Amino acid sequence: MTPEIENAFAAIRDGFGKDSIDRVEQMLVSGREERHPLQRAAKWVMPGISPTPWHDPHAYAELAPFVRELEANSQLIKKEFGSAWTARREAFPDYEHYLTRQRNWKALYLFREGDLVEESAAVVPTAHRVVKDFAVDTGILCPLLECHFSTLLPGAVIEPHNDLWNFSINLHLAVDIPDGCGITVAGETRSWEEGKCLLFDYSFEHEARNEGTAPRTCLLIDLWHPETTVAERRALRALVTEVRRLVRDE
Repeated sequence: MTPEIENAFAAIRDGFGKDSIDRVEQMLVSGREERHPLQRAAKWVMPGISPTPWHDPHAYAELAPFVRELEANSQLIKKEFGSAWTARREAFPDYEHYLTRQRNWKALYLFREGDLVEESAAVVPTAHRVVKDFAVDTGILCPLLECHFSTLLPGAVIEPHNDLWNFSINLHLAVDIPDGCGITVAGETRSWEEGKCLLFDYSFEHEARNEGTAPRTCLLIDLWHPETTVAERRALRALVTEVRRLVRDE
């Protein structure tokens, strides 16, 4: 670890207790052979987090208010998104996943690079407000990642892959779902239901497809895994921020 990470970890232990970030430190030395087989391609898997691919989005007290607000406003979110897709297509660049960039996968960002995308407030105001009030301001959105409308064009396939770690979790609000769409996580395939949320651990191998004839859109939000603590979240944010700085400076 760099001195910057060591100093950040020491300050967190001083504030939260000497054992408060043990799992984070264990993660940095644990081997991939200790993981679930379908998590082995992830960069980091923090021990002690349930190795569960699919989660009930309403089951966690920390996340439930956000899920309820998204679902309660889903029709208005869909309407505003549809207007933006029709009139403001230039606001939807190709989505740049850390592994690849796909021209048949478009994105409209609400949160990116550690902050809200204020330009999106005028384009999709309801989604922007709900994300700000119920995810950003409450601290459940993982600031290391993002929130965006994800649109798969007809025929688009997201190949099987693992995302970087298990200490955040991916929430999908199904916005516009044509026939022929599906998502598979750890070998189990499910379908989106418009106006409802899905929640899954994307450190497990997963893939998605649109075999229909119209675009498929979900609102994707990267949240802290509800089984992580405040101290761990602070340590993880310090760790990843420093690693990214080192990579940029290479």
